Amino acid sequence: MSSGRIAAVLLVSAALVLGSGPSQGPVMAGTGPLAMPQPTVPGPSGPAVPGRLHVTTAGDYSSSAAAAGVLSRVGSSGADLHLALGDLSYGAKDSERSWCDFVTSRTGPGFPFELVSGNHESNGQNGNIDQFAGCLPNRLPGLVGSYGRQYYVDVPQQNPLVRFVMISPGIPFPDGTWDYSAGSPRFNWTAAAIDGARAASIPWVVVGMHTPCISVGKYGCVSGKSLTNLLLGKKVDLVLNGHEHMYQRSKQLAPSPGCAGLVPDAYNAACVRDSDIALVKGAGTVFATVGTGGVPLRDVNAADGEARYFAASSGLNSNPSHGYLDLQFTSTTLNAAFVATTGTFNDSFTIAAASP
Repeated sequence: MSSGRIAAVLLVSAALVLGSGPSQGPVMAGTGPLAMPQPTVPGPSGPAVPGRLHVTTAGDYSSSAAAAGVLSRVGSSGADLHLALGDLSYGAKDSERSWCDFVTSRTGPGFPFELVSGNHESNGQNGNIDQFAGCLPNRLPGLVGSYGRQYYVDVPQQNPLVRFVMISPGIPFPDGTWDYSAGSPRFNWTAAAIDGARAASIPWVVVGMHTPCISVGKYGCVSGKSLTNLLLGKKVDLVLNGHEHMYQRSKQLAPSPGCAGLVPDAYNAACVRDSDIALVKGAGTVFATVGTGGVPLRDVNAADGEARYFAASSGLNSNPSHGYLDLQFTSTTLNAAFVATTGTFNDSFTIAAASP
């Protein structure tokens, strides 16, 4: 990392508190280990195609035949990196290495398979996120924060196209369930990471976490109303979730005179900025849940109070399909498409800069 980039990281983070891993308390930005880039295992030096970034993402895997199909397709996709949105092996404790081998045998041992924890590995229920992070380590240079829990990284490191901000709201770690309520240290850290990307003129901001808020699945707003409306208010381009074992993609949402923010379990048409598949960059936020990495799927609840926020969905009772979301970025355009590895569901959308 250049001295200029390090200085920019420290300036953006100054005077905020960073969330830490479970082994330590909060660390003041610019003074503790989380304020600086974390160790990286070398991976690819940059995107395969200069000026373009190809990313795949999904969550909720297991070691099923469906999961093997998703991972094999990711491995052959030509992607520059994969974002794993939590709930990894669903296996026994102390079997983390076996699942990592299950992944790398299909994606390649040096492929950047970047993790954020789900609730199944955060507190030892089905393995330990630290062990998964040890055998599927960060391979992206310049990562700032606590890999596997709360971090951001600009990709590529030089002249980045995207800042990925990965967080863990509502996730139960050994030190307690992580809090992202308004004004909390982790809420402020997230806001600063987004603002820092904007200040650095990074074209795209993508936030990833395991837990969604709005959904047509079985869960309520696990990630929290305050955090969700922070992302909405800052018009984060894309929010990625797992946790719900289905695919769901919202319309483009944004605050307006009639929409101060999203209210869980209710629909407000004034919060919808655009409902088609050709969206304008900077106009609002798309929320995509991709819990289709291999675990058995669940039903879509079309009668949910939030259902009208969604433009597309697929679950056990609605064209069931495992797969991943394929994201291709340039400085002005994001092309997204769901790639089914079982079933026939498809969805795509584009976010592009407005014409002059």
